[in-house]
Amino acid sequence: MKLYTSLRAPNPRRVSMFIAEKGLAEIEQVVIDLGGGEHRSAEYLARNPFGRVPALELDDGRILCETRAICSWLEGYAPEPNLMGEGYDERAFIEMADRRVELHLFYGIANCVRHTHPGLAALEQPQFPEYGAVQGERMRETARWLDQTLAAQPFVAGQRFTIADITAFCALEFGRGLMKFRPGQEGMPHLQAWRDRIAERPSAAG
Repeated sequence: MKLYTSLRAPNPRRVSMFIAEKGLAEIEQVVIDLGGGEHRSAEYLARNPFGRVPALELDDGRILCETRAICSWLEGYAPEPNLMGEGYDERAFIEMADRRVELHLFYGIANCVRHTHPGLAALEQPQFPEYGAVQGERMRETARWLDQTLAAQPFVAGQRFTIADITAFCALEFGRGLMKFRPGQEGMPHLQAWRDRIAERPSAAG
């Protein structure tokens, strides 16, 4: 299998971290140069007509795209360690937590960066700086909610590490790099402490 990925992009990092947690060293990672426009090449568009990463090429030649779909496939392919829930009840609550941080934290950070950072201008045309600034503020509302959640439990979805922690961590790391967002400096000590703990995991080194 091959994972088509990109350096520093947050969605590919989510899948790479998921793969690392699963210990799936046999999956080859092929880096796509977004800055050089490789994702828009005819060769890559034949794999993903939307021109986005990540994409997982299965052994039978099929291409699976979209971050959570890839993770769902990998969860079935390598069930342990479980990252998405045992049974319908736990799966539902983990998915709720994952979707909340994806929709309101991850995408808020991504949209803020895409529309305000000059380094992303080539990839996001046109940029809407006012929209990006609003997204940055709304993301902080979610971050404050998550800070309070983590005051009462050790992980995003409850008592153990799951895909929701991967999504939230990759979001914060993207914001840390391009927004200079540090939860601890903005009155969110529980979120900062959680981030620092997750950063110590081997899978977070990518």
